[in-house]
Formats: sequence, C-alpha cells, structure tokens
Amino acid sequence: MVAETVPLPQRLASMDLSRLQAYRENLEFYRGLQWTGPQRRRERRLTFNYARAIIDKTAAYVMNGLSILLLPGEDSPEGERLARRAEAALREVHEANHLDQLDLDSEIDCSILGDAAYKVTWDPQEGQVRVSAPDVQGLFVWWLGDDVSRIWRVALRYTLTAEELELAYPHLLPGEGASLRWARPWRLRNSQHTLVEAWTAQGFQLWVDSQLMEERPNPYGLVPFVIYPNLREPKQFWGLSDIPPIREAVQELNRAMSQLSMILELSGNPIAVLENVTEAQDIAVQPGAVWELPERARAYLLDLLQGGGVGLHVDYVNLLFRVLHDLSETPRTAFGENRQALSGVALQMEMDPLVKKVQRKRLIRAAALKRRTELVLRLLERHAGLEGLSTLCPQVAWGPVLPQDRSRLVEEEARLVGAGIRSRRTAAQTLGTSDPAGEWRRWLEEARALAALPQGGEASP
Repeated sequence: MVAETVPLPQRLASMDLSRLQAYRENLEFYRGLQWTGPQRRRERRLTFNYARAIIDKTAAYVMNGLSILLLPGEDSPEGERLARRAEAALREVHEANHLDQLDLDSEIDCSILGDAAYKVTWDPQEGQVRVSAPDVQGLFVWWLGDDVSRIWRVALRYTLTAEELELAYPHLLPGEGASLRWARPWRLRNSQHTLVEAWTAQGFQLWVDSQLMEERPNPYGLVPFVIYPNLREPKQFWGLSDIPPIREAVQELNRAMSQLSMILELSGNPIAVLENVTEAQDIAVQPGAVWELPERARAYLLDLLQGGGVGLHVDYVNLLFRVLHDLSETPRTAFGENRQALSGVALQMEMDPLVKKVQRKRLIRAAALKRRTELVLRLLERHAGLEGLSTLCPQVAWGPVLPQDRSRLVEEEARLVGAGIRSRRTAAQTLGTSDPAGEWRRWLEEARALAALPQGGEASP
C-alpha cells in the first residue's frame, strides 16, 4: 500500500537498476569504448571493434529474406480474397512505417542490449497504424506471479522538448474554454520534460514530470507492446545480450594488437644501447653516424624482433581470433574468407554454428513479428473498417542463411511442385518472390490469355 502512494515515475527511478546499467555498458562497448581504467602516460590504446562487426553481420544474416504471409482461416474463395486484401493493407502499413529499416535497426539494438520492443498504435490524425520501436532502456514491465508471459502493465519513459510535447499532446495545453482536470494550469516552463506512459488492458495514464496529466480507458483493450528478448534465459523475462560472451576476447585482442603495434614501431626506430658510458651527448641513430666511445665501452642497437618474439605475438593474436569466432558463433567464413573454396555440404558444416545461432534468434523473432502483425490487423479491423482480419493467421517466412545456387534451387522447387508436394505459391515464396499471390494471379491471366488465342497466334505483352 505504501508503494502505491508513491507516484509511478518516482517508483520507476529505483526499478531495474542493474538491467539498465547493463544496457549502458553494452551500448558503450558496441560504440567502441572498450578499454577500462585511466590511460597511462605514453600508453597506446588501439580499438578494433569486432563486437560491432559481429553484431552487424549476424543481424544481416538473421533478417535476410524476411516476409510475412497471411493465411485464411478457412479454405474458401472468400477467405482467399480476404487474405489478399489484408496483405495489401499490411504492405501499406509496412511502407508507411518503413518496417524494413525498423526491423533491421531493432535487430541490431536487440543484439546489443539483449531486449527489444514494438509499439503498435492507431494515429487518428493520419488515419493509419503506427509501428515504432521504443527504447527498452525506458521500458518497465509487470507480470503476474511467476508467469513472465502474462504481462498486465507496461510503462514507457522518455523525454521530449517543450516544442515536441506541444506537438505530440496538444490537447493537454490550456486553451480558451478548456476544462482541465488538474488544479493549476500546466505551462511548458522547462526545456526538457520526462514523460511516462502507463498501459494496462483497462486503462492508460500519462505522466509529465511526475504529474499525472491524463487518465482514461485504454482505447485498444490490450497492452499495445510486443516485447521480446535477444536470447532467452530460462525462467527470466529479460534476455541476454551478444556482448558479454565476447567482451573479454575483444578487450584482450585490443591489448595484444596495441602491444604488437608498439613493438613494431620501436623496431623501426631502434634504441641505441651504450655500455660502460657514464654520459652521452648528441647520439644520433642514422646512416653514416660516427660515435666516439671511451675505452672498454660498447655500443649496439636493441633488436626487439630477435628470437622470434614477434611470431609469438602473432600466434597469440591468431589464437584470440579463434576464441572470438568460437564464442560469437561466427566463423571466419561468414566474413567472406573462404581459402579452402568450400561449397555444398562442406560449407554448411563450416557455417553450422552461425546457422544454429540464426535459427535460435529467428524462432524468437518469428513469435514477436506474428504478434505485431496480429495487433496491426486488429487495429485495421477496428479503425479502418476491414472486417474479418482477426480470422487470418500470420506466418513469418525467412530467406536462406547460406548463399544458394539459384538455378539448382529453381530445379528443386520445380520438381516439388511437379510431384504435388509443394504449391506454386510456396515455391515462389521460397525463391524470394515478394508477392506470391499476385504472381500466381498474373500467371493465371497469362494462361487464360494463351488458351484463348487461335492456333498459331501470339499474345500481346
């Protein structure tokens, strides 16, 4: 009861501190802040941001060939027509919200932080569905008991400038004849304002600078968020980032490469060593230099490369690369290096760790994308007047992880279609056709046009 008397924004300030700290550390590491401790005098710190390269590369593999299909709830001509209309409406939503770029950005963000989210709402001014990817660093979730899948409240915290707040929520500003629910008029005095949206299936609250500005029933009847982890940890709601497994390997690689760089630089600028000399003046290490040495003195150049020391450093760096690729499940071949010219089954075995990693991630992403599509269809049904969309079944299709021999793939799909094992629409989807249903309709039109031609006639394009 005491906690409920504290305003929600103040309660959020003390929630999930360790999670938010891990988010910040992982994000800084991805951006290249990979050295710890103060830098010593004349210390060289090179940063080879393999963490960013691995995450970006893996995200490209995961999101390759993503497409969403809508299957009719019943096998009938009416169901097919409904599915095609819904797919057309869904493509408009994708284009309006630039979901191709949004999905790739969300995948990279999810791999770095360990979690990601989508927010699906209806924009009454534009008359269309809005899909956004809120920053999970401002996201807080409540679930029922020990069942982390039953979310009953979500709070989203973010900041807006005074101008942005006025544009986003003009109905909150005092005006002529306005009836305000708060005691004193609210004015935009600060340059930055902290907003908190609190959503439950029944209600919605909007807090501005710890002051409750709006409270009303939830217009959607559900929490309009889809929250999903990067990789799931058993019995936990929040996910695992890709950064911690490779953090130490990347830091050690930076240290080893910095040390090797210093050794090579010193070997190019040799150190003159004088033995049995009490003082020296104007000693120049250059071709043709003449040194005058006292009796029993000796002079020589320090060779840091003697004894194969550099080779040991190079071997250690190569060992670190191997550890890095093993821990990240990203073989060197994924970066384009294929010295053995592997192909077919041999290439699949070489890339199998990455394939398994991509499959684990796609399993989680597919569930999130299906839920997002269901929310979009529900809003279109309620606000755009498209009836029956809730009866459709969204399906997520992915492209192949490994490069494919397209001619061989076409032959395999043709054999499957000819044997009656696979439909033409599924084959077109497998081959990367963006609109299999439209392609099928065009094929039927061409077949009917050819059948209607007289013997020996030619169809016009």
